[in-house]
Amino acid sequence: MSAVVLQMACVAVTLGLAVLAIVLSRSRFSTVILYGATLAVSAVGLISSLVVLLGYSSTSDLVLPIGLPWLGAHFRLDPLASFFLVVVNLGGATASLYGLGYGHHEPTPSRVLPFFAAFLAGMSLVVLADDAFSYLLCWEFMSLVSWALVMAHHREAGNAKAGYIYLVMASFGTLALLLAFGLLSGPSGDYAFSAIRAAHHTPYTAALVLVLMLLGAGSKAGLVPLHVWLPLAHPAAPSHVSALMSGVMTKVAIYGFVRVVFDLLGPPAWSASVVVLFLGSVTAVMGILYAMMERDLKRLLAYSTIENIGVIFVSLGLALAFQANGLKLAAALAFTAALFHVLNHSLFKSLLFFGAGAVLTATGERDMDRLGGLIHRMPLTSFAVLVGCVAISALPPFNGFVSEWLMFQAVLQSPDLPQWALKIAVSAAGAMLALAAALAAACFVKVFGVSFLGRPRSVVAETADEVDRFSLGAMFVLVALCLFGGILPGLVIDALSPVAIEILGGRMPIQVNEAWLSIAPIAESRSSYNGLLVMVFITISASLAVFFIHRFASHALRRGPAWGCGFSDPTPAAQYSAASFAQPIRRVFGTMAFNAKDQVEMPAPGDTRPARLRIELHDLVWETMYAPIAGAISRSSERLNRLQFLTIRQYLSLVFVTLVALLLVLAIWS
Repeated sequence: MSAVVLQMACVAVTLGLAVLAIVLSRSRFSTVILYGATLAVSAVGLISSLVVLLGYSSTSDLVLPIGLPWLGAHFRLDPLASFFLVVVNLGGATASLYGLGYGHHEPTPSRVLPFFAAFLAGMSLVVLADDAFSYLLCWEFMSLVSWALVMAHHREAGNAKAGYIYLVMASFGTLALLLAFGLLSGPSGDYAFSAIRAAHHTPYTAALVLVLMLLGAGSKAGLVPLHVWLPLAHPAAPSHVSALMSGVMTKVAIYGFVRVVFDLLGPPAWSASVVVLFLGSVTAVMGILYAMMERDLKRLLAYSTIENIGVIFVSLGLALAFQANGLKLAAALAFTAALFHVLNHSLFKSLLFFGAGAVLTATGERDMDRLGGLIHRMPLTSFAVLVGCVAISALPPFNGFVSEWLMFQAVLQSPDLPQWALKIAVSAAGAMLALAAALAAACFVKVFGVSFLGRPRSVVAETADEVDRFSLGAMFVLVALCLFGGILPGLVIDALSPVAIEILGGRMPIQVNEAWLSIAPIAESRSSYNGLLVMVFITISASLAVFFIHRFASHALRRGPAWGCGFSDPTPAAQYSAASFAQPIRRVFGTMAFNAKDQVEMPAPGDTRPARLRIELHDLVWETMYAPIAGAISRSSERLNRLQFLTIRQYLSLVFVTLVALLLVLAIWS
């Protein structure tokens, strides 16, 4: 059995499980059966895709007699598809394991289980599709079932609006993709990817397709300014679904961009990379600024996804720039860094959403200002979330550091570019990446410090309990993978080399041959990194510090009043809040990015009412782009609504005028 047939069999079984979930909707065993089955199927799909990625199985194709009559449905499993299937199946397996415990707290499992399985199948089908019709059909299927998952808790405030905005943006993205594939198929109308790949595309067609792919795939991935649905829809879904949407579905969108722009379009123009670099760097900085202002834990993580999508697109823009100038080694470095970050983000963002789900299960709260002190009540969850925060902050020895370090190594290759415009653009993008990385570290210090440290700010935080073993198991699997990617990155880089060879025709140097399991992106004489030695150094340093403190410090018991940050009142409200932690960043960037205003309500002397600070933030993208469009559509709809109340004579007159107008147009045209 070929690898693509095995993957399609996994998809068929997963779709069958979606039907089975409907049949078992009233059974009390439905959660265990469905999540256990999707875990097993995802594990099989993960192993199968790893076999192809590591070169133990060759590229394989499959044509099914469905779809368009003259075309059929084409599916293909090559190294690029196999890598993204690793991301999809790994995310599906960990989300299923998490769901075995988390699913028991789901109030309406019949609204989640069928669409959960269908969502996994839809993402796999998008990656496997090898013709435009099948790709668009599977893309729309993935969008619709993910919308159903967003609407699973439709009675909660704001969820219906989130689902509506997501549906509108998904439809817009599909329209852009439809136009892009229409241009790619050309006058011949051959939708097979092999024919599109072999065809010649003019520079104007390539430029227009790039714009349409940025609109279509970028809207699903969360590129600014197409990101408005993401911080609404991701938090509305159940937490393990949020992990899939944020950690996996956005990567399926990136797969579509890579497949078209790097594979089907042919050699790129260097000017295309400037657009991608600009959008990616703006997305990275704006995404993390939005996250820094948030106090809702799941919305913060959703905004952080926007930042990481921007980071990935910056690296893809670097790869386009180097590829257009024939710098294959530098292009392979930037492309590998992008793929490495795709994998890394799927790991630590899933871990953080699982942690947010555990906090939500234990406390019923997403507001960080009502949490605090959870490290004492939920020590295992706290440790797992701490690892996720360190990894997403790009700190060693975890995986997030390696992929971002590789990106900066790619930025340092920009002097080899011949175009001065590119040199300036890459330098500016590198500076914005550095700013985003620093802000990300500050953001996740806030997340862990406000949510897990200090004292409980509410009764629910004070009485929280640790979550079930399945949820903890899923989180600690991801903890181990984050550590593995950080201390043994050379194995991951070498595993990604078949993808770089297929897409770019080049690869990074073989890393497994480096001494002491180091990695050297270009040459060891220029730069190298050893995650294993860094971890050993950190471990030994921390152990020695603990030893000397306990060995030589005074053993006398000393008591004194705790420092209250200048407040003698011991109330937990005197602790740092999410808003107060972000205040310095808000004062620097808030006026420009959010039109932020701090309004202080100070009562008159003698008035016993408390003083209040009200922070006003504006989403300028929504207010300047989407609100006017929504208002215009609403006003037009109100005016067109009068057409429902015409008389029969007015309807006949309207039909007559329309017919005459069409005949006139036809006469002029001919």
